[in-house]
Amino acid sequence: MKRPILTPLSLAIVLSFSHLAQAQQIPNSPDSANKEAKTLDAIVVKGSPLGQGADKIVQPVEVLTGESLDVAKSNTLGETVASLPGVSTTYFGPGVGRPVIRGLDGSRVSILNSGLSSDDVSNVIQDHAVTIEPFLANQIEVFKGPSTLLYGTGAIGGVVNVVDGRIQEGPLDRALSGRAEMRYDSVSQGFTGMARVDTGSDTYALHFDGVYRNNDNYDGSNGEIANSAVDTKTGAFAASTFGDWGFAGLAVSRYLNHYGNPAEPGDAIDPGVTLDMAQTRYDFKAGLKNPFAGIDSLKFSFGHTDYTHTEFEGADVGTVFISEGDQYRIEAVHSKVGVWQGAFGLQGNRREFDAIGDEAFVPLTRTRGIGFFAIEQAEWDAFTLELGARHDKQSSTPEGGSKRNFSLTSLSAGGRWEFSEAWHLSLNLDRAQRAPAEEELFANGPHVATATFEIGDPNLEKETSKQIELGLHYHSDFLSAKFAVYRNQFDNFIYLNDTGLFDPIDGLPIRVWTQTGATFRGMEAEATFHLADNDSGKFDLRFFGDRVRAERDGGNLPRIPAARIGAQFNWKGDALSAGIGITRTYEQDNTDVFETSTDGYTFVNANFSYNFYNKENMSWDAFIQGTNLTDQEARLSTSFIKDAVPLPGRNIAIGLRVFF
Repeated sequence: MKRPILTPLSLAIVLSFSHLAQAQQIPNSPDSANKEAKTLDAIVVKGSPLGQGADKIVQPVEVLTGESLDVAKSNTLGETVASLPGVSTTYFGPGVGRPVIRGLDGSRVSILNSGLSSDDVSNVIQDHAVTIEPFLANQIEVFKGPSTLLYGTGAIGGVVNVVDGRIQEGPLDRALSGRAEMRYDSVSQGFTGMARVDTGSDTYALHFDGVYRNNDNYDGSNGEIANSAVDTKTGAFAASTFGDWGFAGLAVSRYLNHYGNPAEPGDAIDPGVTLDMAQTRYDFKAGLKNPFAGIDSLKFSFGHTDYTHTEFEGADVGTVFISEGDQYRIEAVHSKVGVWQGAFGLQGNRREFDAIGDEAFVPLTRTRGIGFFAIEQAEWDAFTLELGARHDKQSSTPEGGSKRNFSLTSLSAGGRWEFSEAWHLSLNLDRAQRAPAEEELFANGPHVATATFEIGDPNLEKETSKQIELGLHYHSDFLSAKFAVYRNQFDNFIYLNDTGLFDPIDGLPIRVWTQTGATFRGMEAEATFHLADNDSGKFDLRFFGDRVRAERDGGNLPRIPAARIGAQFNWKGDALSAGIGITRTYEQDNTDVFETSTDGYTFVNANFSYNFYNKENMSWDAFIQGTNLTDQEARLSTSFIKDAVPLPGRNIAIGLRVFF
């Protein structure tokens, strides 16, 4: 099998080429487009308590915003961020896709809604969707590697923070602003429409948003995929007040999602499986400026969620999942002491999770947790050092079973050395711990949506990872590039092991939550050449690639992303912009014992937009986006249903966007 060549030597060749190319670069000219491109270090990362730009954070982070986010937006959060190096997605049909970061997914990747957990059940049950709508995001931040220090034990693999801007922390740029979009997708004859409006004054702001999506069964490369329709409705209202003292705000949102399970399409005798999901969420956030001597800011966040998920077999109710939870977070940023600045705080959560019905396979479980954290950062000229620590207490109590208590400690150290104006080197060392999730501990029974018989282990131990990551970055007017290698060693790694056995009653394959030693090794690279910026427009050429190898004691781990390489060419003029890209995903044959391999495939994607109106405070764009233009048959190696369900075939999306 051919493997992609991703080596430090290849990146060094690319970087060294930049010096010759810079000498031939066409001088810059003013950009008359209505939306200016932001440089990486100008993008403030909201998930960082120190309010730093993306290029100043020691930990590896990627940010999608502006036009890049508009092009990437998809039905699911996982698919929206999957084009980033080191990031992939799960796939349970077009309605379910959760981010996978460097081969880690599920409970190891925390999904945040503006700093607080999404608090759905997508982290423990594979067919449950994330209750965050990508079309409403202002920016999406992906923290790679352990982020347990700031965001809790669920972030042992990374964090995806979706910034929605519902609760404003200061005055708006204008008294009335917003955006709206509508699009049609050919692959599913589907419609998506969204709108958001922000209004206010110097002392208050009001926010409204909503999304409606209705997609029929989608077309694969060999025909229609039955029972793959998606119907989504979500909306929110928020109000906030602010002043020299700080801010306070409240948001209420409702998320409704009805989608089919294409792996269980049904027939004339046995009806297909569909899923109904509903979540109501209440968020309160407040912040004080300089509340005490030595404290620059103090922020408090609280969220409450009510969540239900019903699995239907035809018109009959199979299993109902219910989750109710509270979470809170207090975060203080202290004044600079010498060369040191930092933040500290505490975070807590409470959740009750239950499954009801004849096929309920998880008992009512009450989970409680509280954690204390601190990070400190110091700068000496060209060198930045960051240290952090966190300690958590967490318990899980099943109805009719014994309570499990976990004590979890996470530590980190990172350094960033800017050894020239263009180059910097980073090194991150992390030791992180995670407590087992409810399903991993207490599952015992058939799960109709995944067509498996799942068995948990109430005696599972806490999971511990030790990661080292080395990164090299280069930034100039002509070239932006980065390369990273990492190794993550796990003790007591928890995974769903396919035993090869079948339940004698239902005939379902038996999968058992099991612990083992595991090692993840990988690399990722990205280079963007800014070829020209003149009267003809801006021309960029991007290359990227990633690969992760995941092994357990005695074999391979299941459902690991396949290696990828890709290239993309983008052009932006005064009113027109266009891009075309090609991504090669390699076959994945490093599989677990009873897991099938996936073949490689190549996707060709393209986009075109026309800004046909740009006056005063309003701008209109018409756009066309094409994905999988060569109609390749593709199966995702991270998917539980990859053998039954391929990815969508050729899709042409057309639509309109308005900014005001």
